Amino acid sequence: MSGSSVTKGLLKKIAGTQRFAVLATLTNQQPYSNLVTFTVSDDLRHIVFATNRDTQKYRNILSNNQVAMLIDNRRNSQSDLTEALAITALGSASELDGDRSDKLVQSHLNRHPYVAEFLKRRDTAIISIIVTDYILARFDSVKRIRVDNTF
Repeated sequence: MSGSSVTKGLLKKIAGTQRFAVLATLTNQQPYSNLVTFTVSDDLRHIVFATNRDTQKYRNILSNNQVAMLIDNRRNSQSDLTEALAITALGSASELDGDRSDKLVQSHLNRHPYVAEFLKRRDTAIISIIVTDYILARFDSVKRIRVDNTF
């Protein structure tokens, strides 16, 4: 098995088991972060989440669509020193144009059925991140992976 397929498998495993991630946006040149539910596409190139349009994170995305999303598998225990992995997805975010039947949106709803009513609201925006890079960080190592045609 190649290093690329091992990395993709690890990314899929953690993204598939974790339900929440930390979204980082920028406001007035200050980082701003929020906890969100998320779903990653099977090819790892897209991440979707939902937010109310009357939020700072939504306004931040409109003014600067470059975002980072942190997904991790820590357990808040001593073993995290050797076992925890933090994955940062870097990319550009934009609102999906009204198509709530999009495959990724449906995957998000299947993964998080408890947000069904929230997704139906008129003031809810469904945001898609096109991922350009993943940064995999352990306590003592960091690896950056560019998402391109060979990923």
